[in-house]
Amino acid sequence: MRYRRSMSPLIATIAFVFGLVALGYCCAWTGYLRPQIGDALTEFVVAVALPVLLFRTMIQMDFANAAPWLLWTTYFSVAAVIWTISQLTVVHLFGREKKAGVVAGVAGAFSNLLLLGLPLMASAFGRQGTEVLSLIIAVHLPVMMAASIVLMAWAQRDEAGPVRPARLLRDFARNLFGNPLIVGILAGLAWRVAGLPMPELGGRFVDTFAALAGPVALFAMGVSLRALSIGGDLRPGIALSTIKLIVMPALMLGMAKLTGLPPLPAKIAVVAAAMPTGVNPYLIATRFGIGRALASNTMTIGTAAAVLTSAFWLIVAERVFG
Repeated sequence: MRYRRSMSPLIATIAFVFGLVALGYCCAWTGYLRPQIGDALTEFVVAVALPVLLFRTMIQMDFANAAPWLLWTTYFSVAAVIWTISQLTVVHLFGREKKAGVVAGVAGAFSNLLLLGLPLMASAFGRQGTEVLSLIIAVHLPVMMAASIVLMAWAQRDEAGPVRPARLLRDFARNLFGNPLIVGILAGLAWRVAGLPMPELGGRFVDTFAALAGPVALFAMGVSLRALSIGGDLRPGIALSTIKLIVMPALMLGMAKLTGLPPLPAKIAVVAAAMPTGVNPYLIATRFGIGRALASNTMTIGTAAAVLTSAFWLIVAERVFG
């Protein structure tokens, strides 16, 4: 079917990506779908569709042109600065305890690269954009998870006693290798190293589930957002959303220029940094029993504002890096 082009490709990309989120939200808001449906769809995406997409990406990726070390250095150096700024802001400006500061740090630095980032990159930059973003995703979750576990243990040391490195390592390994996204990445790398051919039927299964990942993830995110109301910790949530959506991509832009990152990875890094906070900070807050409203507000406010800020940083990245 042919469609008449009525808007620029950039506006069309933003409209499509956030339109699916809005459609999911409206279905839950009107009562057409129960908010619990969003949880079920998200579980399917995270447990099946996204791991398959990452599996396929690892098999097909051209590592020769990816410059992973330079990309990782650029992205995670900025993430560390933003984490520090966010944590200090909540602890010292808003007077919250250190454990809440850890939640604030991860909320300020943790981009929604999976449910929102992958579909946006695929629409804006095609397969090459997905490949570059997958390099960040491959280490994003382990790095952020490790940092949150260590810092939370340090913040809790007065309550739980001395920090035990063996226990931290055990918790980290269990959380990491039990995550289906990491399993998908490692399975793809193993398949690639083994040089195994993909059977035709297996390829059809992989392509089908991988194609579902983007649209279902966006729709599920919209449905799930309906269940996350904005309550307490409103001012810190606004502050963290501003840091996440404005300060982080601005610093990423400057760092990408400073490190000489190639044009496409530079654009991916900036747009990835401009993504709103994902759900993982909320899960971390729930696990440790502190900062749930803070993480929820940051994600909800940031996702709503990202409709405009994502378009802005896409335009800026295209103008700066060509």
